Amino acid sequence: VRARRGGGPRLVAPGSPDAADPADYGFVRQEELDIRVPGPDQDLMDALGNVQSSGQWRAASALLAGTPKDGELRWQRVQAFGGAAALDLVHRPGAGAPWLKAWRLEAEKDAGGAQVHAELLVQQAWRHSGGVGSEDHRIILEEARAACRKAALLAPGDPVPFITELAIARALGYAEADFDALWAKVIDLAPAHMGAHLAALHYWCEKWHGSREKADAFSHAAAARAPRGSLLAALPLFAVYEHLPEVVLVSSFWQSAVVTRAVEGALYAVQSARADDPMLAHVRHLLLVFLVNMERWAEAMEQVRHVDGYVGALPWSATPDPAASYAVHRALAVAGYEANGGSPATLPH
Repeated sequence: VRARRGGGPRLVAPGSPDAADPADYGFVRQEELDIRVPGPDQDLMDALGNVQSSGQWRAASALLAGTPKDGELRWQRVQAFGGAAALDLVHRPGAGAPWLKAWRLEAEKDAGGAQVHAELLVQQAWRHSGGVGSEDHRIILEEARAACRKAALLAPGDPVPFITELAIARALGYAEADFDALWAKVIDLAPAHMGAHLAALHYWCEKWHGSREKADAFSHAAAARAPRGSLLAALPLFAVYEHLPEVVLVSSFWQSAVVTRAVEGALYAVQSARADDPMLAHVRHLLLVFLVNMERWAEAMEQVRHVDGYVGALPWSATPDPAASYAVHRALAVAGYEANGGSPATLPH
């Protein structure tokens, strides 16, 4: 069986407890799951709601201006605003995201607006440019690269424009020397930035397609030098996930040493991380897929308990219907948990 990036667990057989109802645990209905973000960020939701309802950009600008540039949160918020603008353009071609257009016209030197514009272009290239390798795809990515470099000039010391360019490096196939020069800028500004390491990992997986060695070496080196409390210890799990399509799965794959080590490292990272680490939800979402496939039901339910309600993260965001993909895994976790004696009363709150 070939694995899919969405996870692809084997389904619970008819007649087993697959009728267990996630609603019994107070989990969010599938149609109400938020596909925009990996976890709660009320300030971001308020600002997004404001710009989309009013068409005005100032709430977004104020939020980013007040978000420290040395952490993960600014990168996540820039991604969220860029993603919202991209979805606006899909739903209203030619007229979408008027707030971002106004932002760029009325405040050309606003660093936040420049970063969101660059992120929008990257997301446009991936989603709506005629496919990877097409002329439109390359043209938009070249425009995105220019936007990243302009954004970097507007915000000295901010790693976000360089992290956004890491995604462009992957798509345009930067030579290793060019990528290394870009990565050196990122590491100089934010040496333990988890989002940056994920973007770099994607580059190595793309560059060495079919070979795990470079990506594995990169992820394990980052995990080994991670400071205590850093989620970089979970990076090898993302490397395993990136290579799932190249692996022919057998029934024992999910119990293999490679998977077990990566999962244990990620669980350790989750347990030692700060509760308010913005990247914590990303790791928990990915853990859910692995733990369900490994039939470690109680641990899978622990991840659901923490992330439920939000599905804007891998692996769900890599599927055509993120909410449905998450809901399937959540239902399997509930069914396995109850088949092994669990119930709403036994799940910690």
